[in-house]
Amino acid sequence: MSNKLLTELELRVMNILWDLKQAFVKDIISKWPEEPVPAYNTVSTIIRILEEKGFVDHEAFGRSHRYFARVKRGQYRSRLLNNVVENAFSGSLSSLVSTLVDNKEISDQELADLRNLIDQKLKS
Repeated sequence: MSNKLLTELELRVMNILWDLKQAFVKDIISKWPEEPVPAYNTVSTIIRILEEKGFVDHEAFGRSHRYFARVKRGQYRSRLLNNVVENAFSGSLSSLVSTLVDNKEISDQELADLRNLIDQKLKS
């Protein structure tokens, strides 16, 4: 598994691919969540970069390729979060959580959910 992190555009493509499980470039474009939708060649180039990085592989159907993720979404989320904790919070998970809790946009329900997750972890 690649240790590299994804660019914003690569992550958008990966999120669509994770949702679809497998897809041709045209399928990824058809599920693009906002305007402007990137050109076919742009998405195709991003997919090739993701293949080079080890995130994506393909099955060939003549000249067409159907792509699928080689890295699971959860694996990538863990890697990304570990990177954020190490580099933005000097390895301090409590600093990350403190920043989340201090964020004025966090809802009471989200705070309750966080508390429940912590309580469950303490019980296990």
